[in-house]
Amino acid sequence: MLDNSAQVVALYGSTISDVLSLASSKLGIRAVGVYNDKGGLIDDIALIRDDDVLFVSDGESCIDDQNEPMITEPLTGGHTDWLTLNVGGRYFTTTRSTLVSKEPDSMLSHMFSDRDAWGNKRDHRGAFLIDRSPEYFEPILNYLRHGQLIVNDCVNLLGVLEEAKFFGIDSLIEHLELAIKSSQPAEDHSPISRKEFIRFLLATPTKSELRCQGLNFSGADLSRLDLRYINFKMANLSGCNLTQANLCGACLERADLSGSVLDGANLQGVKMLCSNAEGASLKGCNFEDPSGLKANLEGANLKGVDMEGSQMTGINLRVATLKNAKLKNCNLRGATLAGTDLENCDLSGCDLQEANLRGSNVKGAIFEEMLTPLHMSQSVR
Repeated sequence: MLDNSAQVVALYGSTISDVLSLASSKLGIRAVGVYNDKGGLIDDIALIRDDDVLFVSDGESCIDDQNEPMITEPLTGGHTDWLTLNVGGRYFTTTRSTLVSKEPDSMLSHMFSDRDAWGNKRDHRGAFLIDRSPEYFEPILNYLRHGQLIVNDCVNLLGVLEEAKFFGIDSLIEHLELAIKSSQPAEDHSPISRKEFIRFLLATPTKSELRCQGLNFSGADLSRLDLRYINFKMANLSGCNLTQANLCGACLERADLSGSVLDGANLQGVKMLCSNAEGASLKGCNFEDPSGLKANLEGANLKGVDMEGSQMTGINLRVATLKNAKLKNCNLRGATLAGTDLENCDLSGCDLQEANLRGSNVKGAIFEEMLTPLHMSQSVR
């Protein structure tokens, strides 16, 4: 009903505009606003319940001289038990049942199910004080009103999620997590092209460290590029064309180089610890650094690689796997091959002078046309 000088009328209509039109015709005034019994402006027909007492304004709003809502003590009982919340300085008018009914185990339900059970603090206008963000609280209050998650585009869903967790609105948390997941763009796992990488190289100052950790270069043509000292740790370089690329001092630790072609590449001082280069081609590569910095391929998977004719003086291949690899005519002087799996490896024509083969597996290995004799002290397995 609408109350203006104690008049009672039947209320029909589906919008606030309908209510204002009805009030204007029935009460003989120009109604511009509908308020509840605490002076709160009602802007949604859904907020009006059966047996509510409403006040109509013909121009003077139900607020004091300082534009603050006039708030009285909340009424008791059911649907007419209205109350006002001051959330971070913004006022929200709702009913006790809205806060209590939908999520009975939530913090809001416990705060308002029993009058002053929590000793709720109020401001000088009588509104209950809640020190949270009003921007994120509004979608939560609307969800408790009608059960739908409706969030404006400018509101961050992560902020609403944190508020929902704070207030313990469990059913809303599930909706928000699903909404956040669906709103995130799909991860792009497509490999980086040669053109994209060259643009990246040109935009990076020469003195800056270029970090390409974990990036996907699968199948890319990186041949003849200057890739010195770049960090490719754990990068996907499988099937790449790295022919004659300069990888001096590059970090390829745990990188995937399976099936790649590195023929004629400069690999001086390269770090390839535990990398996977199974089936790769490294013919005629140079691992020998004149400054004395030794290439480190410790623990690398080099099954079936073709390293024919490569310069590998002093290289560290400790506990690497070179099963079925081709190392014909390689320079392995002073190389560390301790514990290396050389089963069925073709080492014909290699220079293994002063190489450490202790503990290596040379079962089925080919040692024909060796440039220097292989002493028994070098291999004990």
